[in-house]
Amino acid sequence: MAQDRPIPLDEYPVHQAPLSMAHVVTGDRNAYDRCIFHVFDHQGRALLIVGLGVYPNTGVIDAYATLRVGDRLHAVRASDALTDDRMNLSVGPLRITVDTPLRRLALHCAPDPGDPDSLAYDIAWTADFPALWEPHHVQRKGGRLTLEGRRFVQAGHCAGVIRVGGQEIPVTARGWTGTRDRSWGVRPIPGEEAGRGDEYRPEGFHWLWAPVRFDDRFVMVVVQEDADGYRTLNDAVLVREGHPDTQLGWPRADITYRPGTRHPERAVVHLAGPSGKPLELGVEILASSPLAVGAGYPPADGWQHGTWQGRGWTDRQVYDLSDPAAHPMAAYGVSDHAARFTLDGRTGHGIFEHGSFGRHDPSGFADHTSVAP
Repeated sequence: MAQDRPIPLDEYPVHQAPLSMAHVVTGDRNAYDRCIFHVFDHQGRALLIVGLGVYPNTGVIDAYATLRVGDRLHAVRASDALTDDRMNLSVGPLRITVDTPLRRLALHCAPDPGDPDSLAYDIAWTADFPALWEPHHVQRKGGRLTLEGRRFVQAGHCAGVIRVGGQEIPVTARGWTGTRDRSWGVRPIPGEEAGRGDEYRPEGFHWLWAPVRFDDRFVMVVVQEDADGYRTLNDAVLVREGHPDTQLGWPRADITYRPGTRHPERAVVHLAGPSGKPLELGVEILASSPLAVGAGYPPADGWQHGTWQGRGWTDRQVYDLSDPAAHPMAAYGVSDHAARFTLDGRTGHGIFEHGSFGRHDPSGFADHTSVAP
């Protein structure tokens, strides 16, 4: 075995424990550190989702990009062995650069050399508002900690170009919005599930995550509920540059689903100002991308985040989303929806990320087979 040596990041005073920055404090194989970006136009014509993750205890770094245009979903996935250069955020054709921390980043995807029509992009992502911490996120199965994450979220604008299918799609600051989150901690990686996990399988899970950018403010809503509606994660915050963050009460969402599905078409999220004045965050879905298709989120078949694919693995796929029956697992995973939002006379844009599985009493869903009438 090669001798353990300091890595370049050890030069900086950023250590949180008497360990090299090559290691994390926990020995849990599910330790992770990753990001996700959303880039989308305000008419719902294109939705680009980009992510990159590091899994230090499995020695894996991987990344993905999906672009929905019409009913076509173009996906690029890449995975490789993690190296000591932790500031090099690139895997195969996918690369992220941090030009100014918490302010300006860049997203890149090189085309497939053998296919000039394949997905490629070069995009500058610029924050319009300060980054916002989300509540500490913890989940357990019985007595076992399965998820513990720290996450911040941010919204901004984007500029650049996306190339796919022989066309160039200009990304402009006025017509596009960008959101992102950064999270790290412990989160399940497929494999090595043991013990009494099935005994602790929840009857239901209901999730809503909505970062929303307006011209002069940023609103973040996150809600997680059990089958009976008991809330295990809850926050609604208004961010304005130069002002203290404002809490917006106990968010409650009325979601209108497409008949025969749990696919949201529109929603109203009920909020409240500090004085108790009711506020309504209106939601109109513009474009949707199921994260279980192409992006590697459970219950995706094939590749999922953090799984070892061998060195230098790259994969490209194009999916037809016009027939939901062709992707049956998508209904059992979270979907990201680019959306137009309204609040107190203002119009903004953001992501309405939603998943509802199994029983959820407040929505009237009795079990995993239940759908909207």
